[in-house]
Amino acid sequence: MKVFEYKNDFALENGKTLSGIEIGYHTHGELNAAKNNVVWICHALTANSDPTDWWKGLIGPGFLIDPKKYFIVASNILGSCYGSTGPLSIDPSTGEPYYSSFPSVTIRDMVEANILLRKHLGIEKIHLMMGGSMGGYQALEWCVMEKNRIEKLFLIATSPSESAWGVAVHTAQRLAIEADGTWQDRDEKAGAKGLKAARAIGMLTYRNYSTFQEKQTDPDPEKIDNFKASSYLNYQGDKLVNRFNAFSYWLLTKAMDSHHLGRCRGGDLIKVLQSIQLPTLIIGISTDILCPLDEQRFTAEHMPSAQLVEIDSAYGHDGFIIETVQITQHLKGFI
Repeated sequence: MKVFEYKNDFALENGKTLSGIEIGYHTHGELNAAKNNVVWICHALTANSDPTDWWKGLIGPGFLIDPKKYFIVASNILGSCYGSTGPLSIDPSTGEPYYSSFPSVTIRDMVEANILLRKHLGIEKIHLMMGGSMGGYQALEWCVMEKNRIEKLFLIATSPSESAWGVAVHTAQRLAIEADGTWQDRDEKAGAKGLKAARAIGMLTYRNYSTFQEKQTDPDPEKIDNFKASSYLNYQGDKLVNRFNAFSYWLLTKAMDSHHLGRCRGGDLIKVLQSIQLPTLIIGISTDILCPLDEQRFTAEHMPSAQLVEIDSAYGHDGFIIETVQITQHLKGFI
């Protein structure tokens, strides 16, 4: 991972200012002489800046988005804990980590930081912008903010504004974190039990009823405790606690709630979508209950140059990182 240091003040959408920021990022491949082979990938909630790590089967040597052909760029989002400025960073005014005092950020703030990185890397055109879930929020926002910089757009399992359902899910997750008595401690492990519970809530929306029935049903009808589904949620919660922190999770779910392309643009979501003229491929997943197909259908209906593909998956929302064979099939024709 490389780190870009921006030493000037960085103004946030909420009116507060960070005294400089750092942006962790990965690049794969080389920028060609014509500078027209850039693929920029925006990541989702708890992912990092290396898409070859979490989008296996789609990004990397031998796959569709191959570094032999493309200059692949991805950055860690502002507020995360994988290399960019966030709650565990040092607050220059105190000399101590921010922890829960880190100011709120929005999707738009994240894109502003990405634009600074784009300029630092000398990138004038992005051939293909890609994003799934929260990554799609960033990609859409970026296409509004710099519509002449991006040539093609790929979106999957995402939407142009956060739904009331999404806000409710995130609120439940934050309530779980806030119920942890250590949440306000000035320690990087603060809120760990709450984070585990928040992840369990999230898993119920990343998958669905059918997936749990198929994969997590116990074969023993005599069992009265220690069920397979319970073990699965405990495992997933522990896994996230070991690699993430509650401060960033709380902050980033708030950022997702802020997502609305129409904010400060007249509030007309349809009008903003109609202004995005670039060729766009949108994929929706039939079993996705977090960002359901209706959201992708709405987006495609109002973007003049968008095409929608609906795919089936047993994995619900998580299909956007799992169904790489189907994604490759449709994205290959688009690009």
